Amino acid sequence: MPQRPEITFTRLTGVAPDAILDHMSDPRLAEHMPLLKGGWDMDTCTAFIAAKEACWARDGLGHWAILADGRYAGWGGFQKEGEDWDYGLVLRPQDFGLGLAITRKALAYARTDARIPHVTFLLPPSRRHVRGLARLGAEMVGEITYEGEVFRKYRLETSSNV
Repeated sequence: MPQRPEITFTRLTGVAPDAILDHMSDPRLAEHMPLLKGGWDMDTCTAFIAAKEACWARDGLGHWAILADGRYAGWGGFQKEGEDWDYGLVLRPQDFGLGLAITRKALAYARTDARIPHVTFLLPPSRRHVRGLARLGAEMVGEITYEGEVFRKYRLETSSNV
């Protein structure tokens, strides 16, 4: 059985923009990313990285580049949305199998951060396999519309006071 790679998080600025551009240009991603519209080019990629860095500057936390044994596997992390810290994860298709391990590591981080009493997850209706969220303890709280698209919203308490 192959050994799981070591998962590390770094800032998106620590990864070559070409790796992110190649990842986000993969047409398989659009299947479960209703907000991913239009093609990506280097300008789009640069604006994306700048927007994610602005979250770090504003909130002190944001999305990371995710590395598996040092190679870029995708991006994800926490983004402040109103009173919620929303968790997102976008992996390269060849790294989809790492999602649960990455999410567990990110949630372990959230549990140590007093700013994050709970985490939300927004999943499009096309995501049918959500048992993993239930195993983590997340509960569906309803549907919301975000930027004109419908998502199922889940919530997971992370504070030790729960």
